[in-house]
Amino acid sequence: MDAEGPPQGGRDGYRNGRRRPRWGRRTPYGIRRDGFAEDEAHGANEPQQTYAALDLGTNNCRLLIARPTASGFRVVDAFSRIIRLGEGLAASRRISEAAIARAVDALLVCRDKMRARRVSRARLIATEVCRAAENAQAFCARVAEQAGLELEIVDSATEARLAATGCTELFDPAASGVILFDIGGGSSELVRLGPRGFGRCGPPPPDILGWASLPVGVVTLAERYGGTVVTRDIYDAMIDEVALLVQKFKDAQGFGLDGFHMLGTSGTVTTIAGVYLKLRRYDRRRVDGCWLSDEQISTVVAELMAMSFDERAKNPCIGAERADLVLAGCAILDAIRRAFPCPRLRVADRGLREGMLVEMMREDRVWGET
Repeated sequence: MDAEGPPQGGRDGYRNGRRRPRWGRRTPYGIRRDGFAEDEAHGANEPQQTYAALDLGTNNCRLLIARPTASGFRVVDAFSRIIRLGEGLAASRRISEAAIARAVDALLVCRDKMRARRVSRARLIATEVCRAAENAQAFCARVAEQAGLELEIVDSATEARLAATGCTELFDPAASGVILFDIGGGSSELVRLGPRGFGRCGPPPPDILGWASLPVGVVTLAERYGGTVVTRDIYDAMIDEVALLVQKFKDAQGFGLDGFHMLGTSGTVTTIAGVYLKLRRYDRRRVDGCWLSDEQISTVVAELMAMSFDERAKNPCIGAERADLVLAGCAILDAIRRAFPCPRLRVADRGLREGMLVEMMREDRVWGET
């Protein structure tokens, strides 16, 4: 479910920048395999525990490093790079050597950032591409050998839960519930959520009523249909394919939606928001949490359809690395909108990494009992 992700050069938006314990096994960056810092590496007087969450997906490698605050956490460093780990996977069922090299290079940067920030606990997950690839275990072993990082391949249920956990603060408290979606590179998740619960402190846990994982994302769809030139017929064919996949979730969850709103946590919706706002440079502060009406979304999609590939590549909210993926993402979004025609959608520039951070901090009771 990894989101398409931002163009490189800061689109990640954050400025500044778990497995069970297996004691004593060290990594090259001074963090034990369970994620807890070695005393000799960081000293006994570290003032506050520092957490890291890494999401290695079909298209992106993303890292977030944060420290807890009274009611949430403060990001101290972030990293995002488009690596296209799943490039060609649909045809070969294997992660290519070129993609592995790109991933390892990005993961080395993440390792160095975690070491520099003295990370004391980390969770490092891989999603759809590693669930599907025949050589996923060999890839993870190579990452462990070359970067000293042990990846955890999570199932789609965990992915859906983490995405929901990372977005609870954006639920409208007046709504009766939420349909959350995450349009990823290799898969897309749909989650129905009830009204959020409230703890005494810290972000509240999500109330998950139902979820589904669709075996399609922006990379897989763009590879099948092409992303450089997308005609109306091609675009409609993409919508129709995804609509068939959404139908089962609609049959199970498409009732009692009065008072619901949509919540999108993916590069598709953040791109649409940035284009709608006519941002000259992507600004997470303006995008994360903004509301879009159904009509506004339709207007932007029509605008993107009218653009040439070069025009999309030059748009500051799309970029050259995602110009061939954005219309596939819009087609997935339109299939979801067709199934769940909610009048308003809230945009989330957050998701899996934030969910991992919240869960780790909640397990450590940094906010007390909830």
